[in-house]
Amino acid sequence: MPSFRSGDAELVYEVAGSGPDVVMLHPFPLQHQFWNGILEQLSSRYRVVLPDLRAHGGSEAGNGPVAMQKVADDVDRLCRELDIRKGTFVGASIGGYTLFEFWRRYRERVSALVFANTRAGAETAEGRVGRRQTADEVLREGTAQFIEELFQKLFSSATLTNRPDIVDDARAMAMKMSPADVASVQRGMADRADSVPTLATINVPALVIAGADDSVPISELELIHQGIRGSRFCVIDKAGHYAAMEQPAEFGRLLRGFLDN
Repeated sequence: MPSFRSGDAELVYEVAGSGPDVVMLHPFPLQHQFWNGILEQLSSRYRVVLPDLRAHGGSEAGNGPVAMQKVADDVDRLCRELDIRKGTFVGASIGGYTLFEFWRRYRERVSALVFANTRAGAETAEGRVGRRQTADEVLREGTAQFIEELFQKLFSSATLTNRPDIVDDARAMAMKMSPADVASVQRGMADRADSVPTLATINVPALVIAGADDSVPISELELIHQGIRGSRFCVIDKAGHYAAMEQPAEFGRLLRGFLDN
């Protein structure tokens, strides 16, 4: 895989197709293959850029917590690497957190935004404590139990029951993260900024996608939709937090329709 240097980390990415640029940011604790199920629907008309976020997959963590500011700077560095002057940016979960920070720092690069299975608010006080405790626990005990418990919360019951192959694929991606990687990302997400005030500043076309069975309440995605004037809002049935893996045909249809229009 090609790679580039961003600050204190070497990061990897893949590119598929040609045409207008679409940069896709996967969720924690997965990697760019998260998008494989919808890639064919997009790459026939677009140049799809798929990085492994800092500390995920084949990308290094660098030093200290994986702050969203760092990840946003990584995305900008990738844009410079590939001469992406303006493009559509798609973010799921931590990818969405990153896009709020990216918009605040580099909005001149953005022609459109897609937020999936994410939230705009800062972490709650309880959530910050929980993420920091998780960081300490995985450093002591490893990641295996954490990942199993996480997937029970994040996948829809339909996926857990009927599609063990999808869960297996996600597990294989997640297990590539070391305990130190997981801890650094948990600490970075714990301290993410409150992006609710940012919503009113977003003045490009935007699509917001929720999973009907996501552990992130649909109300959190509705808040993003309501805050971004003129945005579109869609809910995918029988999908949890990893909607693009769980229901790739529908997710891809919604995304391709948004891009084409």
